[in-house]
Amino acid sequence: MKYPIQLFIALLITLTTSCQSDDDGGGDPISQLPEATQTGENTAGCLVDGVPLTPKSNGGINSVFQCFYQQVDGEFFFNISFTDNTGEDNLNVSVRSRMMEISEGETYILNIGAFSESGYGAVYGGSSTSFYSTSTNNTGQLTISKLDFNNNIVSGTFFFDAVNNSGETVSITEGRFDAQFTQ
Repeated sequence: MKYPIQLFIALLITLTTSCQSDDDGGGDPISQLPEATQTGENTAGCLVDGVPLTPKSNGGINSVFQCFYQQVDGEFFFNISFTDNTGEDNLNVSVRSRMMEISEGETYILNIGAFSESGYGAVYGGSSTSFYSTSTNNTGQLTISKLDFNNNIVSGTFFFDAVNNSGETVSITEGRFDAQFTQ
């Protein structure tokens, strides 16, 4: 009669140690991104060369998520930027429009380098050699699915290819965000 109790305990231990939750979405990179919502959840994510990237903090004071849509000197500037600073590179993805107004339901081409007029996408990490930006040859799109000025909510999707000074490219796909923006 000892064996049924020992068998039960062994089975319980086996189930407890083998049935751990699968926080990485079962290996599917897209399932590891936040849902595409439009309620101001302050979420963002994308795939960087097929690897999921979402805002994550290492516990420091560095900001990992920013969103603003502001009018400065009569021109409009939009930015969604998020960082995973838990790794070595502190990888950051930014999508911005410079000197242009955005509207709900519109799609914008990301085809200009950083710090130029119009829209662009950028990926950068801890070193200066890891700065990638869209260009006239490496482009993408930003789509604004919701823009609510009463509640300061902006939601949308994006994708782009970006290149660094050495000609290496990075592909950003499945990008999505749902944020409360500052003005």
